[in-house]
Amino acid sequence: MSGGWMYSKNNTKGNMGIFSSLFSKKEKKETLDSGLQKTKVGIFSKIARAIAGKDKVDDEVLDNLEDVLITSDVGVDTTLEIIHRIEDRVAKDKYVNTSELNEILREEIGALLTKSGNDDGHDGFTLPDTGRPYVIMVVGVNGVGKTTTIGKLAYQFKAIGKKVYLGAADTFRAAAIEQLDIWGERIGVPVIKQQMGSDPASVAFDTISAAKAAGADVVIIDTAGRLHNKVNLMNELSKIKNVMHKVVPEAPDEVLLVLDGSTGQNAYEQAKQFIKATEVTALAVTKLDGTAKGGVVIGISNLLKVPVKYIGLGEKMTDLQPFNSKEFVDSLFGGSKL
Repeated sequence: MSGGWMYSKNNTKGNMGIFSSLFSKKEKKETLDSGLQKTKVGIFSKIARAIAGKDKVDDEVLDNLEDVLITSDVGVDTTLEIIHRIEDRVAKDKYVNTSELNEILREEIGALLTKSGNDDGHDGFTLPDTGRPYVIMVVGVNGVGKTTTIGKLAYQFKAIGKKVYLGAADTFRAAAIEQLDIWGERIGVPVIKQQMGSDPASVAFDTISAAKAAGADVVIIDTAGRLHNKVNLMNELSKIKNVMHKVVPEAPDEVLLVLDGSTGQNAYEQAKQFIKATEVTALAVTKLDGTAKGGVVIGISNLLKVPVKYIGLGEKMTDLQPFNSKEFVDSLFGGSKL
């Protein structure tokens, strides 16, 4: 199967021990709060305008709130679902003060995220004990932070003592192979690669074979992000999966779609296209720290009924965090008074 694969040994340089494998909850929460700050400020200022001069949540307030959520990239369908939930509460409680709106939004959006399969019990890095490598196939268009996400995942898995292998199966861009190699070198994990233009399925086969032989715990495979030709993409991803099965019948254990949160509505469209092309089991939403479009996380997860597993909140290795819907909603709607 192999087309003459290359193995980058990438011995660890530097002291991984300095990085305490699970950095404190407090630090994680601070990173989350600061990463979502632009989104929070944007939503709050809009809600404050929407309820200006109003004591009671009425039809006008709800109409204004609808506009707030749609313009905050929550998405039309998800916004309508949230508004209907709030309408039901208003009908039941008869009188709802506008000062309660914040808490109501927190509860209703939290419930929506839970319904979409988001599991707050996961830490993002605990693996099932199967005695074989856990295989993650990473998909997404170029430029969304796919390779960076793979590097940060590999770093965090390695930091908790897992043996990680990376596979450079985006063979359409020399830069993609090079980037992954640099990440492997930086964090000290092997990268399996072939020449540019090689068969991506062959790279996947070689990676999983090498990882299995070495007793690795995790394999992360990068794939090409070409959406302009969906049939080719579907065929390519299907072929990669079929070849994986030959080495590990259950592989891939996870198909992780990486989306750029800062693109707002475009992220929805990309996600819909990828879900048509292949089965996606989890989402990673990146670049949330530089944008006011963090509401996209709520909408995408709800619309696609695919859980968000990781969110990208900055440049540091540990700024890729496991997604916790309660903490996310608390960061967006907690601690501020309307």
